[in-house]
This record gives sequence, C-alpha cells and structure tokens, in this order.
Amino acid sequence: MFKKTNTVSIPRNVGSVTQIDSKAETSPYDVSMTRDNIEAIWNSVESFYRTGLQPGMTMVVRRQGEIVLKRSIGHARGNPPPNHPDQDVEQVLMTPDTPICLFSASKAITAMLVHKLCEQGKLELNDTIGKYIPEFACNGKENITIAQVLSHRAGVPQIPISNPHPSLLFKWDSVIDLINSGYTNRGDGSQQAYHAIVGGYILGELVKRITGKSVESALQEFIAKPLGAKYLTYGLQKKHQELAAFNYSTGATPVFPINVLAKRALNIEFEKIATISNSSGFMDASIPAGNIYGTADEVSRFYQMMLDGGVYNGNQMFEASTVKLATRPAGPLTIDQTLMIPIRFSTGFMLGENVFSLFGIKARKAFGHLGLINIVTWADPSRDISVAFLNTGKSLDPRSLPALGKVLVSVSTNCSVLK
Repeated sequence: MFKKTNTVSIPRNVGSVTQIDSKAETSPYDVSMTRDNIEAIWNSVESFYRTGLQPGMTMVVRRQGEIVLKRSIGHARGNPPPNHPDQDVEQVLMTPDTPICLFSASKAITAMLVHKLCEQGKLELNDTIGKYIPEFACNGKENITIAQVLSHRAGVPQIPISNPHPSLLFKWDSVIDLINSGYTNRGDGSQQAYHAIVGGYILGELVKRITGKSVESALQEFIAKPLGAKYLTYGLQKKHQELAAFNYSTGATPVFPINVLAKRALNIEFEKIATISNSSGFMDASIPAGNIYGTADEVSRFYQMMLDGGVYNGNQMFEASTVKLATRPAGPLTIDQTLMIPIRFSTGFMLGENVFSLFGIKARKAFGHLGLINIVTWADPSRDISVAFLNTGKSLDPRSLPALGKVLVSVSTNCSVLK
C-alpha cells in the first residue's frame, strides 16, 4: 500500500531546534499537574519529530485556563525531504508563534460563524440551505438543511467534477456554481460521509448571503478580533505570508487502496496538497473548510473560550447555550462513508470517545477537529484542557499514526480527569 520513503533531516540534538516560551508557561503544580507530566507530553512530541515525518511542530496546552506548555520543534521552512525543490530555501526555525495552516481543523471555527448567526436569530439550523441560497435547491438538494451540512450528512461530500485542477479551490464563485448545480447522492441526512471541502463553501456562502460580508470579515468580527488573534485568517495577508510555515509531503508514498481513499476524501491527489498549500494562490484564497492560518496559542485560545462557555477575557463571544448546541452529538458513533472509520460529529466538531479517539483515551466529553492527518485541536471539559497540536508533515506513512497516537494518549494520561 506504500512505496518509497522520504523523511526530513533530524539533528542529533533535537534541543538545538526546540524553542520553549518559558515566560508563557505557568507552573504545572498550580493546575493539578507536575513537571514530569509536562515533560512526558513533550517527550512524545519529540518522539514524533524523530520519525523524520514532521519538518516542524508546535503545541500549546492550557489547563484550567493557564498555559502549561507552549513549545515548538523543527523548522518552519528549509528542511524538506530529499529531492524536494526547496533544498536551497534558507532554514528557518519553527517558533511557538509561527502561523500554520490548520487545514480541516478550520472547519470547527467556520462552524461557529454559522452558530453565531443562529444565536443572533438570523437562521435556524433546521432551515434548508435553499432558503438562503435558492440556486442550491435543485437536483435532490431541495431539503438539505444547515444542520446536515454541519454534521456531514448533506450527501454532497465532493465537488461534482472529475479530477478538478487544484486552482479551482481559489475560485469561490466557480466552486459555488458547481456545488449549486450538482446532485446529491443521499440528501435525506441518513448517511454520514465527511465533506472535506464542499461543506465549508456552502457554509461560507451562507454567511455571505445572510450578513452581506465576506466570510473573512465575519471571522474577524465574531472570533479573531475578540480573541486578540494576530492571525486566525482564511489564508494570510501578503505581509504575513513570508512568516508562514511550509508544508511538505513526507514518508512513504501511498498506493492503492490508500491513495484512492485519500483522493475520494480530498478531491485531489494527497501528495499534491502540501505543495499547493505553500503557494501564494492558496494563501490569498478563502477556503472555509481548509485554510485558516493561526498559531497554536491562538487555536488553543479559541478552544479555551469554548470551554469557558463562550467567554474570553471577560467578553461573552458566544452564549453558553450556543456552545452547548454546537458541541452536542448530531448522531451516534458510526462508520463514516468517506473516512471509513467510526466517528461521531456534532454540528461542527468531531467528538471524543470513552476508549480511544482523536483526543486520547477516556475522552468522551472532548470536542475538536483533525486537520490533514496529524493536526489535532481540541478541548476536553473533563480534564479542563484546551490543546492545539499543529504540524507541517503531510504523511500517510504507517509510522505516523502510532506516533500521533502516542502524543494524544500522553496528553490524556498526563492531564488527569478533574470532573
């Protein structure tokens, strides 16, 4: 199922490419943790880095609202795998404040824009999409609701075109036209099939139609500015693009059937995604399901706000009832027909499980989102933690999943359940 191996260069002393924001990190003893707990979590990140599958990684962990870990390891740019065109790019260390593309972890943040409009009385989640986007209501899509799109049950998991050129994603109106004219394969909400790209555009267009503003303006108004975020933007402003971490395709190249499953989910070949994401066209675009940029601290801040009932820095960004609605299960644990794994969704978030999930072990109350294979962002109310684990190696290599799992388990075991 895999062939070839390409990994990045790892220094013998990983401390030489590690940065710790010691001023930001509070004493773990103040939040029912120990120094050993923190180092155990970080050791799991270092182990992942040593696989050579991750050019750079950043992590922020908040516990009881306090930052207990804010660190980075590796390079933001200039340490690609062999034979990559970026061999001559100057090496730039990753820092805890480097902006990184969240890929699909963007979905959770985009979903909260829609929930904000619901909170304001401008829509109901059970409204049909066609009520606000009349052109959408055709070819079996007439009864698809906002809630179904948010929970990946709309029956439109892919852009309805064979082998689309990646640059199509940069052309908002063209994508919307294709989605509006397309068919649904199951529009009754009965089947869960992860919508990697399409759902984000539908929700983004919904925000545009209702507010009269761009989805970027809504993001800034409702989330980024209230959080005091420098980034948290769809794409990046020109002045910030040179600061962005580059993504690289690493590890063994997937072949059948893994490559087929990946393309079915993402609409394009998996190996092309990293290169596309480093382009100015990608950074100039707004892709609601997949190109919010932010730092690990900013993303952890977002989830801390969700943990605190919609409050950040004394400001009620969302009503507590809105947060509860957004994180309430939309259906039972089921095999997702796109991802082909068991997973539960709310109307916007992936949900944890009792035994093992994206958010570690015994994390049934956790909610968050995965971003292109190894990025994981979440909050766990039972542990009172908000976590952002961001990274730049895009890999389906069989070594990657166990290394990621070790990080997730380490967080959940070293942050004990509090309530």
